[in-house]
Amino acid sequence: MSKIKAFIGRGVSRLITSASAQNLRRSIHTWQRRTLGRTPTVHYFHQPDDPYSQLLERCLPILQSRYAVSIVSHVVPPPDVAAAPDLERLRAWSLRDADRLAAALSVLPPLGATAAAPQAASSTALAQGAALRKRLGHYLGATLYFEGEWYWGLDRLHYLETRLAEAGLKVATPAGDEISTYIFTPRFLQFQTISKSKTPAHVIHFYCSLRSPYTYLAARQIRQLANHYGAELRLRFVLPMVMRGLPVPLPKRLYILRDTKREADRLGQSFGTIVDPVGRPVENGLALLHAAVQKGRGAALLESFLEGVFAQGIDAGSVRGLNTIATRAGLSASDIESALQDETWRPVAEANRADMLARGIWGVPSFRVNDMPLLWGQDRLWMLEEDLISALQE
Repeated sequence: MSKIKAFIGRGVSRLITSASAQNLRRSIHTWQRRTLGRTPTVHYFHQPDDPYSQLLERCLPILQSRYAVSIVSHVVPPPDVAAAPDLERLRAWSLRDADRLAAALSVLPPLGATAAAPQAASSTALAQGAALRKRLGHYLGATLYFEGEWYWGLDRLHYLETRLAEAGLKVATPAGDEISTYIFTPRFLQFQTISKSKTPAHVIHFYCSLRSPYTYLAARQIRQLANHYGAELRLRFVLPMVMRGLPVPLPKRLYILRDTKREADRLGQSFGTIVDPVGRPVENGLALLHAAVQKGRGAALLESFLEGVFAQGIDAGSVRGLNTIATRAGLSASDIESALQDETWRPVAEANRADMLARGIWGVPSFRVNDMPLLWGQDRLWMLEEDLISALQE
């Protein structure tokens, strides 16, 4: 990557994820609303056949009771192929995940059969909802939009609640009846005190990519989980979606960047000074990762690469940048040279991709304990911890 392109990439990514830019956008929206005398409005985009939409819809009356806003619902069709290139696997995963989400967190009863019987919506209403969603800049159902920002599903509802409270829109409650919790509170890892694995160790299979911001958020936490519970961490790297011929539209890229930033802030991780490693930098990184795994330095290389390109603005396409990433992960100059001449990582990456698809998941970060069902998304690390504890207690 040229120095100019890397420089521009760092500047643009900082701007997209900037807290100052976010605060300015919020101030402008607030000023416009107050100047024009508009009612604060949350737009909810409901996909009738989507389990996440069905869960979120049940929370709207609670949201309405807590905040002085108008909630306007719009029905939308499933995302198009560009935004969700493996829709069948997405549907199957969504039903399984939403059911476990509701049951485990006691937010709502499991969806069960109700998820298979969505209410019908007219083609006109679906088209209107899809057009508004596109104009406002999103692509999924189960999404909430408030004055320039998007919130997906139960997992991001707490960010909207924080935003509404900071905007002075929280409804006053009687003395002694103050609501201090979110409708849905995100789960952190617990790191419980429990007997560690004995030989043979339980295995955490971690399907990862070097161009995935969410993989960056998950990598350190998964390593910490494996260390705490005495599990073996097995890295199952794959090529990024866009390098596998799967498109990633601009609205999706923008949402992921902004969403990763707020999640990184919540987790205490740096994020936002980015040099996109797509193409040859990723291939070189995977060659190094393959070599590092064989030397017992796989997790260190993975974290070094991801932190470098997503938080520190390191250009992995330059010799200097790649060497910095590799040497701080414990690889020597000779290790780097031999790794970059070795193409054996390619069939490994393809085998990992095939295994991931066979287990019903199409993207990263995804992970499983032993041969338990595969989980997808850094929001589900608490489920991974539950599965690991369950395996340890057998």
